[in-house]
Amino acid sequence: MNILTVSNATKRYGAVQALTGASFALRKGELLALLGPNGAGKTTLIRAIAGRVRLDGGEIRVFDQPVTAGRTPTELGIVPQELAVYPLLTARENLDSFGRLQGLSGAELGKQVDWALERTGLTDRAREPVKQFSGGMRRRLNIACGILHHPRILLLDEPTVGVDPQSRDRIYAMLGELAREGVSLILTTHHLEEAEARCSRTVIIDHGKVIESGT
Repeated sequence: MNILTVSNATKRYGAVQALTGASFALRKGELLALLGPNGAGKTTLIRAIAGRVRLDGGEIRVFDQPVTAGRTPTELGIVPQELAVYPLLTARENLDSFGRLQGLSGAELGKQVDWALERTGLTDRAREPVKQFSGGMRRRLNIACGILHHPRILLLDEPTVGVDPQSRDRIYAMLGELAREGVSLILTTHHLEEAEARCSRTVIIDHGKVIESGT
């Protein structure tokens, strides 16, 4: 069952053609790698799926509903490549802030914060300022902020960039658990061996177009 489809997506920034008719689909419970070199169009595609970029042509549908620029579908969780956490706040305070932005409050917010901390292995560091965290811990907190509202689709832009092998293993173990629970994930990377070893399927994109997909 395809729960997200991208059809002939095109996008130009001035003289740069970022997307040139990219098409692919995401299945339920799939950990899909969007693989390509830097500048291939991966981040533009992720931003378009999230409703943060208006396509020049083509269409993106989430659960058979068209994605409208300027509005992120509520079913989506987003983990950007750049760390989007506040270093002077604690992990719990960060999650509390992002949870409120997602519309959570009261007891439900507290429950989801506890769940996200446990899921990312940060419960014992919840009350420490993020500035004291290692790079891998900050990456895991970045992911925790994206899954706090239990999204059905999770978009991750280079989630393991700059982390050590142990942290990378922990992140992929967590993403695998989410996939087994029915969450569908798209992960961008330019590491072929990582995509092959960690993901259930790979979509290869270059010069803004999907050139191959499969296991």
